[in-house]
Amino acid sequence: MDNVRSGIYLSISSPGSRILGQMVSAVSLPGLGGRFCVLHDHAPLISALEEGDIEYTVGGEKNILHIRSGFAEVSDNTVSVCVEV
Repeated sequence: MDNVRSGIYLSISSPGSRILGQMVSAVSLPGLGGRFCVLHDHAPLISALEEGDIEYTVGGEKNILHIRSGFAEVSDNTVSVCVEV
């Protein structure tokens, strides 16, 4: 898979630090209205996040980050997430 043409850039930060910044193939987030998945060319959106796991896939490997709350913005194949861990 060519990450530049089919991936998304995932940026996760908390009030005190940057947690992650890398290309991923998919990310699943715990939205207030339910879990949702973001793939390449996803429509723009902003969502509040509840306590749960952010799951993201890099090179076929699934990674998990547990959060207490936060919000996410999806735009132009970039997912920007600000969380409390």
